Amino acid sequence: MSKMVRVGVGVFVIRGGKFIIGKRKGSHGAGTWALTGGHMEFGESIEDTARREVMEEAGVKIKNIRYVGMTNDAEGYKNKGRHYVNLYVVADWASGEPRETEPDKFVNIHWCDFETLPTPRFVVWEKLFKADFLSDIKKALKGSSRDKI
Repeated sequence: MSKMVRVGVGVFVIRGGKFIIGKRKGSHGAGTWALTGGHMEFGESIEDTARREVMEEAGVKIKNIRYVGMTNDAEGYKNKGRHYVNLYVVADWASGEPRETEPDKFVNIHWCDFETLPTPRFVVWEKLFKADFLSDIKKALKGSSRDKI
């Protein structure tokens, strides 16, 4: 495996004060809980990556995509020989109900909040919980609480 930095995009799809989460399967971090998201493809914008990954993994359309922050996650992947820079966005739910569209990769998809966040969590959560921009994500969730799930 060549040594290179990969870019991941994690998407907080928000509705009714909650966000979409699922359990990773068949890839690094299998059996851990994660946001929808994935690798940025060559020539893709952050917004295009977010739209594509959420649709691929959960069958949901999103709108009003806002960049909130990034983490440099080299440490969590050292024993796997990987290095990721993860970009995080908040997006409003537009349509569709979360469903398992890639059951070989992402299962148990459902709405969640920080109080009911299951464990074990994907390795990036450790840095995410320490990030300055976490408060921006929580504000966006609070602002979406008037929407019904």
